[in-house]
Amino acid sequence: MASSDIAVIFDMDGVLVDTFEAHFESWNVVAHEEGTEMTRQQFAATFGRTSREIIALLWPEKADDPAAVRDFDDRKEAAFRAIISRDLPAMPGVRELLTSLASAGILMAIGSSGPSANVALVVGKLEAAELFGAMITADDVTRGKPDPQVFLLAAERLRVPPQRCVVVEDAPPGVTAAHAAGMGCVGFASTGRTRAELANADLVIDSLSELTPEVFRRLVDGRNGS
Repeated sequence: MASSDIAVIFDMDGVLVDTFEAHFESWNVVAHEEGTEMTRQQFAATFGRTSREIIALLWPEKADDPAAVRDFDDRKEAAFRAIISRDLPAMPGVRELLTSLASAGILMAIGSSGPSANVALVVGKLEAAELFGAMITADDVTRGKPDPQVFLLAAERLRVPPQRCVVVEDAPPGVTAAHAAGMGCVGFASTGRTRAELANADLVIDSLSELTPEVFRRLVDGRNGS
């Protein structure tokens, strides 16, 4: 099957950009305004989920007040954008990987738990908007990872069957979501994740330089018995 019949769906945070510390800092900017704190353990355990899910989990007193959740979320994401606007922490090799996949005719999408404004900022700073056929964010879905909704919607918009897609993820909920969608998954052991945490992925890598168009083709063909 031609390479144009496969697709790669990238999570954004921890895959395209190393935003672990920026997200942790921005959560605590707002938590401190609220007179509370998010611990590193809480942050690591919830990384990859939507902000509204995290707020409901860690600040349950706000869970039944949509306006309070939205206000908390808006302040947190504004703080995050201010942090990364000063210095975008792009992953080493990200631009080279995206360019190589585009040159090989492989379709690409983003499937992120972050809001559309965050994704637009990152993609703009990477100068990569033209490389993605779809960008799915928390604004497009009602259920966050490990639910597969974000990846299934990305595949639908790319018009590629889920079984011909491979997801690149850095968090266990994302790996679970990819497999629930019927997709292959590359686990990227970045931002403090261990290879053991990502062991359920079809392939675990330590650097984006390990990925090539041929690697993705082999993953798709291997899962489909080609």
